[in-house]
Amino acid sequence: MQTITGKTKLLGIIGDPVEHSLSPVMQNAAINQLGVDYIYIPFPVKNQDLDTALAGFATIGVKGFNVTIPHKQAILPLLSEITPTAKMVGAVNTVWHTETGWKGTNTDVEGFVTPLKSLERNWQQITPIILGNGGASRAVIIGLSDELGCPNIRVVGRNQEKLEQFKQSWLNTNLKASINVHSWDELSGLVSQTELLVNTTPMGMYPNTNYSAIDSSLIKQLSENTIVYDLIYTPNPTQFLKEAQQQGNLIIDGLDMLVYQGAAALKIWLEQPVPIDIMKQSLRNYLGSNESNES
Repeated sequence: MQTITGKTKLLGIIGDPVEHSLSPVMQNAAINQLGVDYIYIPFPVKNQDLDTALAGFATIGVKGFNVTIPHKQAILPLLSEITPTAKMVGAVNTVWHTETGWKGTNTDVEGFVTPLKSLERNWQQITPIILGNGGASRAVIIGLSDELGCPNIRVVGRNQEKLEQFKQSWLNTNLKASINVHSWDELSGLVSQTELLVNTTPMGMYPNTNYSAIDSSLIKQLSENTIVYDLIYTPNPTQFLKEAQQQGNLIIDGLDMLVYQGAAALKIWLEQPVPIDIMKQSLRNYLGSNESNES
């Protein structure tokens, strides 16, 4: 166990609620492995207290922190500097203190694409399908477009009006890919044509673990070369991924994205490489022990 002294530097995560966050588990595991004098703490912060919290963090010398729901957008006007990636996503999940104030970025983009970059695929020839058009899908789109080079991306949603608004929101950005939006009813004619299917919706998330992001009949239409990626990490794997894996598809779960986005944040704060394997194993151990206690 780490010894906390008067010299120990503070990192953390803000949100409301924040009790469910797995970030303290993996970040403190990495900190312990590195032997650096830091500790990572969850800070419950209400919407109305966000500006007060940032002022307090600066006063007590917090070095940096992650941001989760509902503050990812609300924090933007309170920061002195925002990276281009965070501006395009429209949300910040990682903040650190500089001489001019708080600076924010979004490491979800890096977190999402890192597992895909290790695969040998010609991304310039792939048209991914993204399920859902909420905030999480924005980081996914930027990763697919600007990091992997996918020229066309299909986004599938249930509300046509929100889909059109989502498409319009990209018009004044420098996004390299073209965005095409589709209703959920069109999925049956699309899934067989893609080599990457990504779920950004909460469908199948705990406690609704018996649900899949799409019907089993649609999963059966997937090509054997299709990668199936679910941003959800609880349960692990989701029903969606279980069914895809059973028919031989390569699957990626949300735990990878969680770890890689957290590792990118920790690297910014510590300014050194971080032990990603230790972070990943700490989460698998934690989730495994919790499942055992609940069963």
